[in-house]
Amino acid sequence: MSAEKKQTTSTTTNKRKNEPSKPKTQKEKKSNAKRPESTKSAASKVTSKTTSKNAPNPRTKAPKRNYRKKAKAPALPVKITCLGGLNEIGKNITLIEYEQDAFLIDCGMAFPDSDMLGVDIVLPDFSYVLKIKDRIRGVVLTHGHEDHIGGLPYLLKEFNLPIYGTRLTLALVESKLKEHGLADKAQLHVVNPGDEIPMGTMAVELIAVNHSIPDAVGLAIRTPNGYIVHTGDFKIDFTPISGDVIDLARFGELGKQGVLALMADSTNAERPGFTPSERVVGESFAKLFGKAKNRRIIIATFSSNLHRIQQIIDAAMRDGRKVAVSGRSMINYVSIATELGYLNVPEGVMIDIDMINRYPKDKVIIVTTGSQGEPMSALTRMAFSDHRQVQVGPDDYIIISATPIPGNEKAVTKVVNELMMRGCDVVYEKMYDVHTSGHACQEELKIIHTLTKPRYFIPVHGEQKHLHKHIELAKSLGMSEDRVLISDIGKVIELTPEKLCVNSTVQAGRVLVDGLGVGDVGSIVLRDRRHLAEDGILVIVATIDPTEGVLLSGPDIVSRGFVYVREAEQLMEDAREAARRVLEQCIYHNPYDWNTMKTRVRDELSRLLFQRTKKSPIILPIIMDV
Repeated sequence: MSAEKKQTTSTTTNKRKNEPSKPKTQKEKKSNAKRPESTKSAASKVTSKTTSKNAPNPRTKAPKRNYRKKAKAPALPVKITCLGGLNEIGKNITLIEYEQDAFLIDCGMAFPDSDMLGVDIVLPDFSYVLKIKDRIRGVVLTHGHEDHIGGLPYLLKEFNLPIYGTRLTLALVESKLKEHGLADKAQLHVVNPGDEIPMGTMAVELIAVNHSIPDAVGLAIRTPNGYIVHTGDFKIDFTPISGDVIDLARFGELGKQGVLALMADSTNAERPGFTPSERVVGESFAKLFGKAKNRRIIIATFSSNLHRIQQIIDAAMRDGRKVAVSGRSMINYVSIATELGYLNVPEGVMIDIDMINRYPKDKVIIVTTGSQGEPMSALTRMAFSDHRQVQVGPDDYIIISATPIPGNEKAVTKVVNELMMRGCDVVYEKMYDVHTSGHACQEELKIIHTLTKPRYFIPVHGEQKHLHKHIELAKSLGMSEDRVLISDIGKVIELTPEKLCVNSTVQAGRVLVDGLGVGDVGSIVLRDRRHLAEDGILVIVATIDPTEGVLLSGPDIVSRGFVYVREAEQLMEDAREAARRVLEQCIYHNPYDWNTMKTRVRDELSRLLFQRTKKSPIILPIIMDV
């Protein structure tokens, strides 16, 4: 190519480069928009030998994308485990879990049944709580009754954790912890109705309720799945002796926001209507005090029922009487409540129990424990002339201001009979309105259900009959079968907006406290105690010489609680002969097999004694060698 031509070409090229680009027409824009950015590379990829056979042809229409939203991952369940308080009265403790966070509601105890011989108190089994103790953020207490706080000292001995409760509740807890030497280490946090306690991914709000003790609260548990409302022990009292009326407005607000589940007190679910106000008892006291005339008044009630004690003090003021308290727990509750201002006691009204004999009987009221016929209570000791300061007689007017807890009826009747035999005038019948419950009846339960409008319902705090009755009540308000659940202690309830079910169980039950021993007494020990109580014991003592193969002395028989030995000499002699015969046979065949020797003596005497007496005492062979 000539130099002239080259120059012309170069100049033309430079001109094109330097010329400003013309704005693109609408057609050019459209055609460019349709073109791929790198057609060459795209084509080479498709036509490459290494391309998969299933690769789409770029000339064909691209497949439509699925723009549907991805399905949400299923909600993680809130786990609710009642370790006590279901199918029983007392021992209330509930564990709430979500992911790695957990907390406890209450930690109570129960009093032993009549067949738990020698047992002092009954605790929940803390095994599972101790297993996950690193996840537990604290304990929230609903109120200060023993069946809700009595187990705390035994739990705190295992590990320390924060305790949240109202002012009076924690004062009672602190008093209990002092007895166990734990008060200095305890983490006690006073909270009030309306406060919210953070529990990791959850939070607990306190709601004021009415009960037979001041400062009781219900709980609104905020979880990632929604609110769980736990009423605690409650009733609706529009004229309380002290404190605020139950915060029904807050329950209603929660219902509008949406309540995932309701856990409600079932103690009085069998009773129709409303629970009477505590003021009804005060009116009855005023009438009964008039009937007492010139006699001394003794009132037995629950030591924790400070509202009732306040009404007794008010009535004593009107009648010009002095008030003395008797019973360890009564003295403890009254002193704490007076110090904190929960009892209004005018100066000069209260006197020490040792000073009652300085006043005329018609100027004294004694408030005492023993309304349930407890063997060591103050009223029981008065009835059996075992009280150091109080001797009862015809000049005493006694009011038992409580309804017997199921199972205590015989004990209460025994005390009433003994008091009447001593000439006392005893008022204990329901017709006098000397007691009102602290738990909601059916109409009050309906109000709570209607206000909260829960998606699911789990009845708590009661025996099986109470739980079933509460389920029936919930169904009558429109809840379906798949939205209610009766659980049992140890069962883990899993709760999400879509389901309510029991998927697993954990270790739960009861731990018996006998003196200083916690858990030392089990089912086998109780069985032996019942056996001893029913049939007694026989101890067989013998001494043998295994080297010579002879029986050196015995067997001698000691009997306790089986038969009166002086009237059963022939039976004892026959038993002794049978034991001697078995021992001599064993020595002849195998003088060193102690277990076989004891077993054969036990079996032979059991057969003989049952044939002759139809009793099966515990037989304890003791064999010594020289």
